[in-house]
Amino acid sequence: MNTQHEMQARRRKRLRYQIRKKGGGRPRLSVFRSSKNIYAQVIDDVAGRTLVAASSLDKSLAEILKTGADIEAARAVGKLVAERAKSAGLSQVVFDRGSYLYHGRVKALAEAAREGGLSF
Repeated sequence: MNTQHEMQARRRKRLRYQIRKKGGGRPRLSVFRSSKNIYAQVIDDVAGRTLVAASSLDKSLAEILKTGADIEAARAVGKLVAERAKSAGLSQVVFDRGSYLYHGRVKALAEAAREGGLSF
């Protein structure tokens, strides 16, 4: 039986392959969630640099959020990263959920980013 870490690595590898295959050169919206915070960044893989980033640790969000580890925090981060991406001239991205299931905080961040104007 595979360990949890091995299964996460397999999911991450499978997802990255699909993103490269179907992404069409679009930047990817990558999500990282820890037990206390959630982070999102838009990455240009061709240039190898981060274009836009947002997290529940940003000063504007940390003041209004009760905790960085709930669905409300994920929605706020999704809206913020979409707002920053729109101001940087980005409207189309590829969603990279990493090894996380599309559920809970990851899903809330994605839906908020879509409401904010990003399309994926």
